[in-house]
Amino acid sequence: MPYGFRLFALRLGFAGAGLAGLAAPALAQDATGTWLRDSGLSQVKIAPCGDALCGTVSWVKEAIHKDNIGLKVFFDMKPAAPGTWNGKAFNPEDGKTYTGKMLLEGTTLTTSGCVFGGMICRSVLWTRVK
Repeated sequence: MPYGFRLFALRLGFAGAGLAGLAAPALAQDATGTWLRDSGLSQVKIAPCGDALCGTVSWVKEAIHKDNIGLKVFFDMKPAAPGTWNGKAFNPEDGKTYTGKMLLEGTTLTTSGCVFGGMICRSVLWTRVK
């Protein structure tokens, strides 16, 4: 995987954690909270923002990426089905916004960003920080 796209996936993952389950009353469907990326390189805080969920980078392991802290990488994430939210994902690497999706299954949150109408997508796995 090219470095630029890997970095995009990393940053997309940052944002993916910022989306919460507004319409989901059960804890299993509540995406709000802080999430650790599967690589261990970042955390994203997902919280309500208006009638949607947003994900903001809350921690990075490498100092070179410290400027990403506070960056909103997921936004306008609205419930699409139980445990699923659709919205937008921002890629800090190229400054572009993509179609985004969050899927909560048990203790795992999967975030993805897509281009070309969903034909090409990259996903990142997150686990809830306790």
